[in-house]
Amino acid sequence: MSTTKKSEKKSKAKPQPMQRQRAKEDVSFLDGRRAGTVAFLLVLFALALMGGVRITPGVTVFMAGEIADRDVTAMQDLLVEERESTQEKLKRISESQPPVFNLSSDPAHRVESRLTEVYKVIHESSPDNLEEVRWQVSEILNREVSLRSIQVLRNNEIENVAFIRVVPWLQERLSQGVVLDDRLLQEFDNGIIVRNDSAAQDTLRLDLNKIPDVDELSRDLEQFLRIRLEMSLLVRKALMDLFRPLITPTLSLDPEASQERVSEVISSVEPVYYHIKKGEVIVRKGERVTPATQLKLQALFSQEPRHFEVFRPLGIFLLGVLLAVFLALSPQGSIVSMPTNRDALLVSFMLLLVGAGAKLIGVIEVPLADRITFLSEGAMPLLLPVAGAAGVIALFFSMTTCILVSALFSFLSCQLLGEGLGMFAYYFLGAVLYCVVVKRAQTRTGVLKSVLPLLAGLFLAWIGMRLLDTRMLSDVPTEASFVALSGFLSLIITTSVSPVAETVFGYTSRFRLMEQMNLEQPLLQELMVVAPGTYHHSLIVANMVEAGARAIGANALLCKVSALYHDIGKLKNPDYFIENQMGSRNRHDKLAPSMSALILIAHAKKGVELAKQNKLSPEIVEIIRQHHGTALISYFYNKAVEQADSKGAEPVQQEDYRYPGPKPQTREAGIVMLADAVEASSRTLLDPTPSRIKNHVTTIMRSIFNDGQLDQSELTLKDLNQLSETFSRILTGIFHQRIEYPSQAKTEQPRNGSSRNGLDKAASTGLAVVPKRRSGARS
Repeated sequence: MSTTKKSEKKSKAKPQPMQRQRAKEDVSFLDGRRAGTVAFLLVLFALALMGGVRITPGVTVFMAGEIADRDVTAMQDLLVEERESTQEKLKRISESQPPVFNLSSDPAHRVESRLTEVYKVIHESSPDNLEEVRWQVSEILNREVSLRSIQVLRNNEIENVAFIRVVPWLQERLSQGVVLDDRLLQEFDNGIIVRNDSAAQDTLRLDLNKIPDVDELSRDLEQFLRIRLEMSLLVRKALMDLFRPLITPTLSLDPEASQERVSEVISSVEPVYYHIKKGEVIVRKGERVTPATQLKLQALFSQEPRHFEVFRPLGIFLLGVLLAVFLALSPQGSIVSMPTNRDALLVSFMLLLVGAGAKLIGVIEVPLADRITFLSEGAMPLLLPVAGAAGVIALFFSMTTCILVSALFSFLSCQLLGEGLGMFAYYFLGAVLYCVVVKRAQTRTGVLKSVLPLLAGLFLAWIGMRLLDTRMLSDVPTEASFVALSGFLSLIITTSVSPVAETVFGYTSRFRLMEQMNLEQPLLQELMVVAPGTYHHSLIVANMVEAGARAIGANALLCKVSALYHDIGKLKNPDYFIENQMGSRNRHDKLAPSMSALILIAHAKKGVELAKQNKLSPEIVEIIRQHHGTALISYFYNKAVEQADSKGAEPVQQEDYRYPGPKPQTREAGIVMLADAVEASSRTLLDPTPSRIKNHVTTIMRSIFNDGQLDQSELTLKDLNQLSETFSRILTGIFHQRIEYPSQAKTEQPRNGSSRNGLDKAASTGLAVVPKRRSGARS
């Protein structure tokens, strides 16, 4: 126990080589990412500055009557107010606006008050002073009343009729509106607005012929007395003398309110505009300039941007950074990941190419349009091959990343060219479509054929853009030619830049992987001849990882190619690996456990060296380096522990029997590690029934998982479960039962009889399995 404790303390005190290596890798990783980010931001800032610089010539303003010496084309959509039409429109609206009339309630109230005052005088009179009463009543009514009418009005019945029947009727008619003369309303064909201040409401009256004037209401009153009340002529005359002076206008025109209402309506009226479309020819060379054309030219000149716009580059840079944030998210919980230096550098390089091409087109489109008659300025941006740049990205990045990069390329191109939403849709849809097509291409010939669906998509996007923003039909042939040329330029860019990306940035396309997967490759041919057992093992592992990667959505092609090369390090000492011993004596029997462990550990390092010498893809090199992780070579470790315990030697350090790593950093590396261990250890099964194979696969994968070898590989428990089922299915097919013929039954030896036991074979092939704890083991 004391020895074990000392060993544990010594092990804890001794720095772990893998920890130091991972620390160095983390630092370099951060430094690389920082360098790529700085390069990306510099490119983005430079393009934003280019977007704020206006290099194209300004608008030439010709005066009315002059002859234009050049074509003038609108560089942007613009609305120009047509002042004469606007004034005419305002005049029509002003004249059609109904005037405001105030409805007063005073005349209706005055009827009852004056009538009360009249009858007060009459009640205080006597038959002897009727003449005096007549003059007093005339003064109240401001109109002379006859003596006979005063005598009639003294009757109590007439008084009751006046107060009970006539006054309410007259008040109601007055409250509905009465004008002084109906000729005042004849000029208002659109009606009038009656403003009732007491009711706090405005009413639009269109039935002006139903609004009576004072004379008409007087006649209606006389008809009311004669027909409805059936009064005699004498009584009617007396009542008319009494009420006729009380009929006054209740509607009066309010000029100030009418003008205020007209002003409110006019302020809400939209002016009449000329709608100038981008690319529209305002005046052609040799034409005489009209006043309307001069107005358009002046409006274009006033809206023309300065040589450098301060805020525009800031806006472009800010929006570009926001789009790029999605590309720079960390892998944990993000939709995409761009953690490496070369990713940022490649995107920066392609962004610089696209931005420089967009600015070049923006500079030359106006001079070329002036010199080439059939060339229109609006057609030149269609030539920019944004889809080609996105196609290069599609060869090395995920589809989600391709969509975000396509949006970034399309946005910056439109800003540098001064284009709108229609052109953005043309660029973006074409780029995304090409990314999909390129990702489905399995060979370089397939990439060449991808130009056909790209052309179809570009033409559809162009047709949709033209439907949104119609232009002259004469531009259709030119624009269609540029769309077709853009598709072929995109193909040229994709096929020409992708080899540069593979060489300069160290990327591996699927086409390069397929070339390396060819079994006629010299390295694979040498492996087949020198180490046939390892070659056969690699073929089986390749089939297993391909099926497993497809099951969990990993890169199946990278897994398969990496599996073919993962054990090329065994070419240095092939006879020290049991699959290549061909039934001869195991050479490890005469070696110390530490020496055997060194030989096994060395094959990963030598495999990396051979891969680099033969210029294999960097991803394959890393998987060769990581396919054993930091796993423990348990067989030789346990053997060394037993020997040390029997001799009483110093405790064996477990780190000396572990692979240097690093642990698998990707899902693909983890799949190769699992398949390698499962396939090698499956050779120890004496009776490989489906249930035994499944239990064996589960045991091996669980031991690797418990040892922490998959902690950094991004493989989930769901992935491991699917891989276990896939590996079991493939191994069951390999070890399927055959019919046993009588002649074979007598001579056939037990499977794997050349190995002393299963762990010996697994260890000799490089399999690392975590040992079960024993009483004599040191952990």
